[in-house]
Amino acid sequence: MAGLKVLFATSEAAPLIKTGGLGDVSGALPAALRAIGVDVRVLLPGYRQVIAQLAQHKVVATFDTLSGFPSARLLSAVTANDVPLLILDCPSLYQREGGPYQDAKGQDWPDNPQRFGLLSKIAAVLGSSASPLDWHPDLVHCNDWQTGLTPAYLRFAQGAVPSVFTIHNMAFQGNYAPAILRELRLPPSCFGIDGVEFYGHMSFLKAGLFYADHITTVSPNYAKEIQQAELGFGMQGLLTKRSGDLNGILNGIDTDEWNPATDKHLVKKFSVARMAGKAADKEYLQCRLGLDIVPDVPLLGVISRFTHQKGLDLLLEVAPQLIGLPAQLAMLGSGEAQMQQAARNLSQRYPGKVGVNIGFSEALAHQIEAGADIFIMPSRFEPCGLNQLYSQCYGTPPVVHATGGLVDSVVDCTAETLKDGSASGFVFKGMSAENLFATIQRSVDLYHDQRKWKALRRNCMTKDFSWKASAEAYRAVYLKVLGR
Repeated sequence: MAGLKVLFATSEAAPLIKTGGLGDVSGALPAALRAIGVDVRVLLPGYRQVIAQLAQHKVVATFDTLSGFPSARLLSAVTANDVPLLILDCPSLYQREGGPYQDAKGQDWPDNPQRFGLLSKIAAVLGSSASPLDWHPDLVHCNDWQTGLTPAYLRFAQGAVPSVFTIHNMAFQGNYAPAILRELRLPPSCFGIDGVEFYGHMSFLKAGLFYADHITTVSPNYAKEIQQAELGFGMQGLLTKRSGDLNGILNGIDTDEWNPATDKHLVKKFSVARMAGKAADKEYLQCRLGLDIVPDVPLLGVISRFTHQKGLDLLLEVAPQLIGLPAQLAMLGSGEAQMQQAARNLSQRYPGKVGVNIGFSEALAHQIEAGADIFIMPSRFEPCGLNQLYSQCYGTPPVVHATGGLVDSVVDCTAETLKDGSASGFVFKGMSAENLFATIQRSVDLYHDQRKWKALRRNCMTKDFSWKASAEAYRAVYLKVLGR
């Protein structure tokens, strides 16, 4: 594949390893880029789960003399959707029980600076004249704090290519004691306001924001929000200073996996032209979660981490009022113990009206998107969000807070937007239980107007959330950085 060559460095990529949205993006965007002619290779740590899933691989490079780091190998493989992989195999750092960032007890691995320092270093080596590979990228695309040191290493490397750094969530920064700088073999001159220093710490995220040639984030509105104090997490000044090199590109979704016409998890498939299956999926969901089988009562779906960020505290607060509308509630997720218990208490207090599944089930997630009538997503902040996109594809209009990618991807339903065909959900401003309840009530009222509800569902299901437009936007960023 001739033309533009990009090394895509990430700490997770679905379906090999995933903890959240970064994994989804890293699994889908490289494939979408290759589909439009960009030669992308994905660099990923060789976690135990990743190595176990590689059917075939070969060693293409060894790194025995990287100062400050243990020996490592680079393995080449290919994903199921034909994206070339470069797996960083370093057993002492990655071959262990637990997740990519934390142990089985949920504690951060104490050597995370070394683990992701090595990932960043290898990405920079591959983007410099020191690379041992025959394939040389034109540009390195780094993702989140775990690859944040890559642009810094590139700045001090010989024959280095430019870098693009994508912020998936500003709240995670990779801040460590300044002594780590010496261990990771970055020059002391880096440790300053014009460098990696952040309130006395060495910050992986700040390194990416300061040294990258261009910065992107996962929605246009989030790109604006992170330049303000509330969501800038202390780095809003730097982001404002770099606003000319910053833009937001809304994530896409995997429209093969999230397609109600082909979804293997559904008891009945459906499409915008043939909607009958959605009623059967609703009945199945009600049965699965022990809800009363009532077709004409709106079923509200929730798939979320049970955290303050996700606004679940407000939803739990107004749940009794929602039941009285009447409405049913189907909840899937896990998180803060207090919220989990509050959700369980609701299901016991309102049997047949509230169904709760603590944990995660991929099949149930698909079934909630398909079987629910309305999806509830009241996040306090949401860099992009994916469930509001899935919901629209499944004809389940979402109720969302006006933040980040939610406001970029959901058009509030009014008389005007319903008439012009742009309405695709319900948006509330002002993060309060009262505003959330009033907006859900507005959605329930429209649900009972069959003609308008059908029009709204049709609007949702005819929107294009595929990765193609996003991939084109990333390619335009790459070409701009390269001056092509």
